[in-house]
Parts: sequence; structure tokens; C-alpha cells
Amino acid sequence: LGGQVCAAPFSGVQLLERDKMTTTRFNPLSPPFAVLATAKLAGVAVDSNADANLSKDSVPVITLADNFELQGVSTILRYFARAGKDGLYGSDALSAVQVDQWLDFLPQLAPGTGLAAACAYVDSYLALRAVLVGHTLSIADVAVWGCLQSTMQFTVVTKGGKLPHLMRWFNFVSSNPLVAEVVAQFGKQKKAPAVVTASADGEKKEVGGSFNINLEGAEMGKVVTRFPPEPSGFLHIGHAKAVLLNNYFARAYEGKLIIRFDDTNPSKEKEEFEDAIITDLATLGVKGDIVTHTSDYFEDLLKMGEKLIKDGNMYVDDTPQEIMKQERMDGIESKMRNNTVEQNLALWKEMLEGTKRGCECCTRFKFDMLHNNKCLRDPAGFRCNLTPHHRTGSKYKCYPTYDCACPYVDAIEGVTHALRTSEYADRDAQFQWVQKVMGVRKVHIWEYSRLNLVNTVLSKRKLQWFVDTGRVPSWRDPRFPTVQGIMRRGMQVEALREFILSQGASKNANNMEWDKIWNINKKAIDPVCPRHTCVMSKGKVGLTLTNGPAGLEVTVVPRHKKHAPAGNKATTMCSQVWLDQADATLLQPNEEVTLMDWGNCIIRTVTKDAAGEVTALTGELNLAGSVKTTKYKLTWLPQIADLVEITLVELGYLINKKKVEEDDVFEDIVNDNSWLEAAAMGDANMRSLKKGEVLQVERKGYFICDTIYGGPGSPAVLLNIPDGRDKGGFKA
Repeated sequence: LGGQVCAAPFSGVQLLERDKMTTTRFNPLSPPFAVLATAKLAGVAVDSNADANLSKDSVPVITLADNFELQGVSTILRYFARAGKDGLYGSDALSAVQVDQWLDFLPQLAPGTGLAAACAYVDSYLALRAVLVGHTLSIADVAVWGCLQSTMQFTVVTKGGKLPHLMRWFNFVSSNPLVAEVVAQFGKQKKAPAVVTASADGEKKEVGGSFNINLEGAEMGKVVTRFPPEPSGFLHIGHAKAVLLNNYFARAYEGKLIIRFDDTNPSKEKEEFEDAIITDLATLGVKGDIVTHTSDYFEDLLKMGEKLIKDGNMYVDDTPQEIMKQERMDGIESKMRNNTVEQNLALWKEMLEGTKRGCECCTRFKFDMLHNNKCLRDPAGFRCNLTPHHRTGSKYKCYPTYDCACPYVDAIEGVTHALRTSEYADRDAQFQWVQKVMGVRKVHIWEYSRLNLVNTVLSKRKLQWFVDTGRVPSWRDPRFPTVQGIMRRGMQVEALREFILSQGASKNANNMEWDKIWNINKKAIDPVCPRHTCVMSKGKVGLTLTNGPAGLEVTVVPRHKKHAPAGNKATTMCSQVWLDQADATLLQPNEEVTLMDWGNCIIRTVTKDAAGEVTALTGELNLAGSVKTTKYKLTWLPQIADLVEITLVELGYLINKKKVEEDDVFEDIVNDNSWLEAAAMGDANMRSLKKGEVLQVERKGYFICDTIYGGPGSPAVLLNIPDGRDKGGFKA
């Protein structure tokens, strides 16, 4: 059935044994993309023959060695997945059943009036997923992709940036090298339209979503990428993009990912930061095939430094840093540039020993001081640092710069492709020149756009400044753009991954709003997080229900009406309840309102003080009244002793300016009012909230429990989670 309705069919596949020839015949106008792609992914060799005499509507067939035939896309894909490489049919019994469900779904993707609705369903399903089942490609992905690849109607359905999650996924599958090979060989490749969005400055731009790039020289099974964080701070959201892209290409080409700690500056690096990075990588679901340190190669790098000096490609310079910087800008050679090899080696020895004289020097590559690219004007290669290294202690006194070490270690470790943000474009030539003079293997460079977010700095130096000046207590502060910071604020891992993957490998740079990532996060938490109620302590107003319960009436209700696993909570009803001052101010005598999760109430009297604030209300329950007719639906709490002290925290940006410029005086654009607290009372069930638990406080927004309730005088602290609408749900 799958072959008849959505995969371009063929007949006459001769599948003898996996080590013998497999022949395929099909109409060239209707190649069976899903079958051909799955054969590639499963490792089944296929010799394909296009036959124009075959019907475009013929059902896919493969013939086994004993002349037994298998028919239909779903059946053939199941066979290839079982006969070929592991993982295409899911990783366990449950995921295999999920794959089967998607194969059963294929008829709904037939061209016609139902395709748009089916695509909308897949788009919604993929909102928080990279693939249809599990975390890697399966025949479910290939089957659905094959249906969409085979029909021109898909282009119409997704026109104008519609169905962004489906488009991102479609491009993701299409970019798999083996899948792309099938498309290139058998049909015109479709590319889902790029998502168009408005940047922070209002300009409409194409933003990411595509992984359809050609890595120069990439070979299946031989691609090696690397993620080289410096352990001088925690990973931030920009690093998350870098590591997920490197991980993506390593997996797409069935290669390897190296995690390498670039520990070349002992003044900034700490074991604490290295441990934090390891934690963050685990949070992101990234596991390197190899974990190394640049410090593993210090001895080799120092030998290379001496060789470069002897070869005349490096010299030792004692020019003060500021003067050196200006001379490089002006193209002026250092007075020490033409020293003899013997003079340079003597100073090099001083550097290795960390003497006073040695610490006055650095080494510089001898490139071209008049080159138009100023990065090639004799950049530094080694410099002295007497601070003990967190791994090697005081063994070394002289350390390579990043620009010296990285090209060498990339080559030695077998890296084939170095993915770098476009801000390094001017230094790409430097990278290649360093490799040339060192005489090491060339590494291909691929650039992608740096992730820029409004009102945010990602510079570790500037983030460290916030910590050092006491404006934030640590790198885990929920206002920080670090992985641990945004997770503490309530970001879900799947939402972060979805946001990063939605950017694709685009080179188009833009300054993005935070709204998008928090909106994705809302879609992850809203369907499952429990609901609770708070009333602001300041100005709270008592409402006396003259016909309310004589005592306390307790009823058990779901914490989430549409998600049973969230559990239940107890709601207490009595004749004295609390309302927010903001709500009480809106009410008029004889007005009917709804008390949420209870029923209607008619307000009889409104008492105000001289300043106009409401001090008391009276009313009558009207539980027979219709909630559809009331203007105000109010949250409330019973006046009982079991209410929980709550501190609600609203977090703002640490930076007041949307885009930070180089010439900005940093202190002038810092927001010193980015942490606002408000006291509230919560329902009695909130005493059981766990640290890290996400919840919705009715009519006030989403929150994450940062500190659990510790009894009277020790309130639970809840951090507000943005929902992408940029509207605060309470007044701090």
C-alpha cells in the first residue's frame, strides 16, 4: 500500500545475497526514493536500471535468491532494515513499534486534498524532535521523506515558510550524504523553502534550518570533526550550536567527533570549568568519540616551535604588546624580526625556562608584515606564563597560542573538517599558513554563522566580568546565556536542541530575539507541567462569601486537566478567600465573576481606602451561573493556615542595549535591575514542589522551582520562565 500511494514505484529488483549483485528496474520518471535511500543506508549494493517501458504506477518489488518476491515500500524497507546495518528499525522493541506506526501512516501522505493536513500533523509532531523516532535516522524518516520527495505538491504545501519544523526535518534528511547521493542520481532534489523571519532590527531575513551543504573532501566513514572549548568558563548557547553542528556532521558521515579541551592559557583555565563543560555536553546529549587536551601535545608543540625558529619561520620578539599591536596595524616590522637563528634560540631558551628576560618575549610567525590581511602580519605563536597549569602544574613556562596550537593538533589528531564561525574568516588564511610552515596535513575549514542574540553578550571575558564584579553570583545564574544558566531558568533540553537544529548550518548572520527559543520551550512544557495558584501578598484582598461553606470543603482535582501523569492536588473551599489587588480593583458591586475551578460569584460590596485601593469584598456564590457569561475569571486562595510562602522572581536582560557595539562603554549598558522579587502566597500543594520542577502559576505564567519551601520564613523561590510573548504575568 505504501508503494502504491506515495513512493514512486518500480519492479524487478534482483536481490540474491548481500555479497551478490542486486538489480533494480524502475520508470525513470518515478524513482522509488525511499527504497533506494534505505538500500544505501542499510549497506545493500544496488545496480539500478531505469526502464521507461515500466508503468509509473507499478508497485515496488524485490526478488530474493529463491525467487521469493517482496512487494510495497513498507515491506521492502522493513526487510532492508533487518538485513542491513543496525539502528534503522529503532533501538528497542518500543522504538520498532513506533517505526511501524509511521509506516502505517504513509497512505495519508498520498498526493491530494489530505496531504496538507497530514503534513501539518507531521510538522506539529516534529516541533520538539529532530527525527521521527529516537535520536537517529530510521526507516520511518526515510519512508516519510520518500513520500514528500516524490510529490511536487509538497512544495506547494510548504510555500511561504509554512510548516517550519517539517521543512527543517526534510532538509535534515535530505542532507544525509547517502540520501543526497540517491537524489542527485535519480531525481531533481527538492529543498523545502527556508524559514523567513524578522530580525531584531525588523529586516526580514532567511534564517537557517538547512543542513544542505557540501563539506569539501568529505568521505563517508572518514569525516572527523572537533569541538575545542577552552576551559575558562561554562558553555553558552553559542557553544551549544557549535558542538551540535560538529556532532551532526560527524554522525551524518558516520565519522568521529573529538572533544578537545584547548587548555593553553593557565591564567584563565580551571578544572571547575572543565567539569562544567563535561556536564553541559552530557546535558546536550553529545558524547565525543575521543576526549583529548591540547596540553597532551605541549612537548610536541615546543619541539615544533624550535624547528620553526631553525627553519627561519619564527622569531622571538620583546616588543611591548601595545607597540606590537600598532606596528602590525601599520605594517611596521619589529626591530627583532631579522635576528639570527642563534639569537632567537638563545631567547627561546629563556622563554622555556621562564626567566625574567624570557617573560618579556613572545615568538612570532614570520609571515608577511605588508599583507592586506592583517591576521597574517606575524601573529604570536608562543608566550610565557608562570601560572601553574591545572593539568601539568609548573612543568611548562611557555605555552602556544590557540592560533599556533589548533592547526597543529587538528592535523595530528586526524581532523578532516574544522567548523568555525564566520567571525574567524580573516584568520582562515592564518590557519592554513601555519599548517603549511609546520609541514602538517591540511584540514578543511567550513564556516557557519555565529549565534547572536539581542541584549546578550557571549564573550566569556565579559561574562566573567559579571561574576567578578558581583553582578551575578556564578556562571549558573539564570540570567546568563550559559547552558546551565538557561536550564536553571526552565529551558528544556529538547527545546534547546530544537532551537539550535532549526538554525541549520547557514552562513547568514543575524541578531535573533530570544522569543523564538522561549516559544519553542513553551510548547515543550505547557502540555505536561502542573497548574498551581498564587496570590500576591502585597495588597491582597479578602472576599467574604456570605453563602459560602460553613467549614472547609476539600476536593481533589488534577494538577493538569489534560495530562494525568502530572498527578492530583487538593483544593480547599471556604467562605473566606483571597484575591489579588489587581483583580479586586476591576470589580464593581453586583458584578458576576467566575472563581476558577469553583464556580460563579456575584460581588455585592467593594470597600476601598482613601488611596483607592480595595480593602475588602463581599459576595454570594452562584454556582448555577454560566462561566461563559462572566467577563472576569479570577484566581483565588482559601484563607487557611496551610498556604505556602512563595517568592516569585522576574528576570530581565543583563544588558539594556539590543546590540552591543565594540565602542560601547560596557558599564553604561548594564541593567542593574534584572532580578525583581515579589512575595506571594501559594496553594498548600506547593509545599511539595521539588527543585527544578516546572509549573504554571495560573494567570501569572510559567515558573521553575529554584528553592524548595523550607517552612515559615523560608519561602519557595520560583523563577519566571519566558513564554516568547515578552509579557510579565505578575508585577514584582
